[in-house]
Amino acid sequence: MAISIVNRVCGVGLATLGTAMFVWWLAALAGGPESYATFHYWIVNANDVGSEGWITNILAKVVAIGMTWAFFTHLGNGVRHFWMDLGAGFELKRNRIGALSVFAFGILATALTWLYICNKGTM
Repeated sequence: MAISIVNRVCGVGLATLGTAMFVWWLAALAGGPESYATFHYWIVNANDVGSEGWITNILAKVVAIGMTWAFFTHLGNGVRHFWMDLGAGFELKRNRIGALSVFAFGILATALTWLYICNKGTM
């Protein structure tokens, strides 16, 4: 039951927040170099301790990590449902293991993705 609710919340979050961030990014690109520089500052570079940019940058990173987790959890649950559509995994024990594996996959894939991003030095 919990995985069903989490899947819906992840889908809605990806659709609404992801679309809003994507539109913001596109508008910044269309607005020219100054507009994109402002967007880039608030999302990536605002690291000055004591300024409001520092807090916004932390929030941007939390949102980005959350969106990454939502993506991988939603992806994992989609694969799980595809497997169930093929007729497998309806037994209670297998279904529960599948649901728990979706949570584990989401956390592990998010951690590995952000380890890769941080080691590349992009954030």
